[in-house]
Amino acid sequence: MYNRNRVWYAVMLIIVVVLGLGSRKMADVIHDVLDTYLGDALWGLMIFIGVGFLFKETQTKFVALIGLVFCYSIESTQLYHAAWLDAIRQTTLGGLVLGYGFLWSDLVAYTLGIGTGVVIELLYTRGKRAA
Repeated sequence: MYNRNRVWYAVMLIIVVVLGLGSRKMADVIHDVLDTYLGDALWGLMIFIGVGFLFKETQTKFVALIGLVFCYSIESTQLYHAAWLDAIRQTTLGGLVLGYGFLWSDLVAYTLGIGTGVVIELLYTRGKRAA
């Protein structure tokens, strides 16, 4: 079992949120390919960190699986366009959380973001065991 430090995960969560929001503000400076996928990859990473924060003793593979299911589920809701749901999406927070339109490429970006979190966590825990 892994025992995540919630303070450290909260700090990482804040950093990733700031980077994600900053990536939206710097769209004209960032390369087009990076701009297209960076925000979604950071969203996936944020979800991975958040799940790790909530389930601090859960194995990394299960944290990743929960994160993927959550991200894929949110993306899938973008296929449904009820008036009330679209009204939520028109708010800033609703748009950031629910998104606007389904894209297969977003699923790839979420997977890369969560995969990045997995790699970082595994390297950290491996380094911690070696010390």
